[in-house]
Amino acid sequence: MSAALPSADTRHVLHAAAQWLALMESGGASAEDEARLQHWRDSDQRHEQAWQKAQQVRARFAGVPPTLGLASLDRPPLDRRQLLKRALGIAVVAPAAWLAYRQLPLAAWLAYRQLPLAAWSADVQTATGEHRQLALGEGASLQLNTATAVDIDGAARQVRLVDGELALSVQGGPAMTLLTTVGLVQVSDGEVCARQYSEQCRIVVLRGVAQVQPMQGPALQLRAGQQVRLGEHGAGEVQPWDLLQADWRTGVLSAQNLNLADFLTELGRYRPGVLQWSPQVAALRVTGSFRLDDTDRILSLLSASLPVQVQSRTRYWITVQGRDNAA
Repeated sequence: MSAALPSADTRHVLHAAAQWLALMESGGASAEDEARLQHWRDSDQRHEQAWQKAQQVRARFAGVPPTLGLASLDRPPLDRRQLLKRALGIAVVAPAAWLAYRQLPLAAWLAYRQLPLAAWSADVQTATGEHRQLALGEGASLQLNTATAVDIDGAARQVRLVDGELALSVQGGPAMTLLTTVGLVQVSDGEVCARQYSEQCRIVVLRGVAQVQPMQGPALQLRAGQQVRLGEHGAGEVQPWDLLQADWRTGVLSAQNLNLADFLTELGRYRPGVLQWSPQVAALRVTGSFRLDDTDRILSLLSASLPVQVQSRTRYWITVQGRDNAA
């Protein structure tokens, strides 16, 4: 019987302790930082307990030089923010990762490892395969897809997409602003979906009208059934979007003559662990709609309908390959 995921509050405290540890080990902590850490520890018994655990973990890594992550980087002097970011390489990837592994069951750790470090301090996060719906007040609501992180500023009516994918709906209340890494979207009475890629963000208007302002270039207006990709150099071409297509918001993964490699890449977003495939099967085509609440069944359907075999080293290490190549 697998253990349940810890609460969002517990995860937040553990992540905060890991970040404080990263700052203290970075060599860039000021007296003010130390005072802020002490205040954080004193403000809640759970904070102090998490800090003591983090200290115990750091002691286990005492043989690893704190500057290891910086030693090979021939760079100009870093400001404190940059230094902290670099220090996460040693202070979070080692002690905090070990701390997380000790605190979470294996399935939870494999789920959360897929979130980038920048997302760990976000206000709200979802694990791999998790969906969440949040009421933002005054007619606004938010749906979060798998492995997504957001910051929410209720007073400013702003949502910042840190990583992943979300749907923002506004109905009858004040406008909401959605911030992405490459632009912003304003929704006054409508619904938009945004998916963050490494250097781009896809914006889809599902209902109403949205005002889109890329980081570079002129603003544009999108209506229901339209989508656009934003990049660091501006907006791409506005393209149609099938509003009748089932998608993650209804718990469905849809494919229309999609090659198997792309399909498995998408499926991998919804299951923890490693999902890989051999090059020989990458070009096979997939068409259909699949329920995301049972990704094992999706893999079984693939092996029943395509000339592939699914090999499982463990629940979290899956390889899809041609039947002729199966061991």
